[in-house]
Amino acid sequence: MVESTLAAAPPRPAERTSAPVTLVIACASVLLVLIDYNAPLVTVPRIASALGAGETGQTWVINGIVLGLAATMLIMGSLADDYGRRRVFVTGTLLFAVACAAGGAVTGTVPFVLLRIAQGVGAAAMLTASMGLIAHAYPAGPARIRATGLWGAMLGLGIAVGPLVSASLATVWDWRAVYWIYAAFGLLIAAITPRLVPESRAEERHSLDVPGVATLAVGLTLLLTAVTEGRNGWGRPEVGLLFAGAAVALAVFAAIELRRRAPMLDLRLFRRPEFIVATIGALVTGLAIIGFMSYLPTVFQRTLHMSSLGSALPFTLWAGLSFLVSMQARRLPGQARWQIAAGLVLAASGYAVMLGAVDAAAVGRLYAGFFVSGIGSGLLNAALARLAVESVPAGRGSMGSGANQTARYLGSSTGVAFTVVLLGSASMNAGLLAVMATCLVGAVVAVAVRPGR
Repeated sequence: MVESTLAAAPPRPAERTSAPVTLVIACASVLLVLIDYNAPLVTVPRIASALGAGETGQTWVINGIVLGLAATMLIMGSLADDYGRRRVFVTGTLLFAVACAAGGAVTGTVPFVLLRIAQGVGAAAMLTASMGLIAHAYPAGPARIRATGLWGAMLGLGIAVGPLVSASLATVWDWRAVYWIYAAFGLLIAAITPRLVPESRAEERHSLDVPGVATLAVGLTLLLTAVTEGRNGWGRPEVGLLFAGAAVALAVFAAIELRRRAPMLDLRLFRRPEFIVATIGALVTGLAIIGFMSYLPTVFQRTLHMSSLGSALPFTLWAGLSFLVSMQARRLPGQARWQIAAGLVLAASGYAVMLGAVDAAAVGRLYAGFFVSGIGSGLLNAALARLAVESVPAGRGSMGSGANQTARYLGSSTGVAFTVVLLGSASMNAGLLAVMATCLVGAVVAVAVRPGR
């Protein structure tokens, strides 16, 4: 077991009084990021028509922000702990706002996708630094459990609100308007944060791990590009080369981190049972829940001939329940790993209810399945947010959040790709069975891995 050599600087009295404000700003930023993340899910046809995007372009319209998020989460979390969480948070929020404003103005597919990637990079800074700010403002104990539970609840609320906002604005105005609105809120958050939120960082600072940053960014970018391009044919030589390049870059990253005295990601953390459970739980959540659910509105529009707004409603029910359950998860007894296991089992149960509900006559069963799965998702969001901080050394909360969110969005991207393949080559039932099995395997791992000292 690796014992922590880093101590988090305890909040000063003035910082304790600002803790509620820090929590509000952190949660508002998470809500904004998740709303933006889901913006294209129900408006892809409109965006594709306006930008002239083909099938591959539409794939990148959805996955652009995922690439930016997953490739830089861990990097942003480490930078926040070492160079100032508020500084990284504000810088990321400004990048996010500028990229949103520009994204609403461009007229080509490539510029739009590049700006979605930039939004993801800014969002990575916002998510990881906000969790670090919360971990510093709320010492370990019931107050932190409440705060991280609220942060996790915003993930569900953002997913619930995003498709509705996007579909509504696209119907009554234009799909571009949503990005300008997000940019305005981003600028507001960036403007008020320096005045209201105190700066914080780890007591023991690490020097910038340039080789680690470079190899991790290259490896994850190649991996996510390979997953995205694989939808158009997994056997193509270029896809194989991308996967091979990703494997080499990530192997070099691991070798670098093992040799450094102060690595960006201490690989010995994988000796910690809690860190293993947090990482696997986040990966399975992305793979079998976020990835699968993200593609269902498109399926409903194509197979059940629902409107953009109609396809968003069951998705909103699922995410809304996730929000409500996350808000109350702190009242539940037991360790976080048991909540993760229960959440994955409930998600699998929801998918079981949806089996066979593939036509308009079975919409009621779809809603019932979304209801059950939403409860499970709420448990997961709250427990993962809490365990992401508790499973790493004190003072490295942003890094812990970055590692956890990297696993989540890496799983999400892969989950969307595999969902497209399964639903394109098999059936809705085959996809449901696959994600059910994945959730149950994740639940078994969460229970089987015993907590450390």
